[in-house]
Amino acid sequence: MTITIGVHSSNPSLYHLYHLSRLGLAQEELAPLGESVVFHPYTNGVRTGELLSRGVIDFGGTGSTPPVTGQAAGHDIVYTAVSAPRFEHGALLVPEDSPVRTVADLKGTTVHLAIGSWQTHLVAKALDDAGLSYADDITAVRSTDGSEELLRTGAIAAWVAQGAQLAAARRTGGLRTLIRTGDVITDRSVFFARRDLAESRPEVIEALTRALQRADDWAAAHLRAAAEIAAADLGGSADDWETALRALPWKIEPVTDAFLAEQQEAADIFHRTGFIDRPVTVAHALAGAGSGTGADRAV
Repeated sequence: MTITIGVHSSNPSLYHLYHLSRLGLAQEELAPLGESVVFHPYTNGVRTGELLSRGVIDFGGTGSTPPVTGQAAGHDIVYTAVSAPRFEHGALLVPEDSPVRTVADLKGTTVHLAIGSWQTHLVAKALDDAGLSYADDITAVRSTDGSEELLRTGAIAAWVAQGAQLAAARRTGGLRTLIRTGDVITDRSVFFARRDLAESRPEVIEALTRALQRADDWAAAHLRAAAEIAAADLGGSADDWETALRALPWKIEPVTDAFLAEQQEAADIFHRTGFIDRPVTVAHALAGAGSGTGADRAV
């Protein structure tokens, strides 16, 4: 059997596992089980649940939001592991001289973010905590390459930045952090698989998790080299990428009740604000929970 691992640039662990394929980390872990490995690169992590359901990939990873929206869309996924919290991975920025001083001040404004990513979780929960609604109280617009400039010229009120973009924006100055990600959500990388693979071959899942940790160990020990890979592939400076990568935990952890509770809270907020069109039971996305999407039928 060949295990197909989905990979995109927004998931650091999978990204470096893919770019370190010359070291054979995944193959070394899976070969004793009689399995081979191929990688399936794609650009939009939001599609991970769909690609799993269609059998295009067997295993993938994203931030916190796509597994929830995947369940809501009817994709039968199983959580397998998570990263340690990424408290400094991103931030909601406003201009230094902006009158926006609290999340409540965002009411009626336009916010740029990567809609459908962990950034939706961040903004929706921050607004919910402030008694506001993601659907009703801001205009959420998908970020573009021009989002930072729009923020600096006052055309938008706030922008969620991450990674090297965040490092570059802070280095340039003139912007202020309104929300530190870690003050609102844990912002973990989340790994999940097709249910049939997770339930019938748990040893394969364990091997893939070990491979992810080995990739993380390499990145943590070779931050400059990892930064140069990202800069050459994705743009930006190696210095900014090194700053961004240094802020990541590079540690893979098991799925815990605390993680599931946070995901359930996100799912409930998403449903309440209409970001997903049906309620989701996050615990259904566990091995042994029985087949099913975890999306409850509307009645």
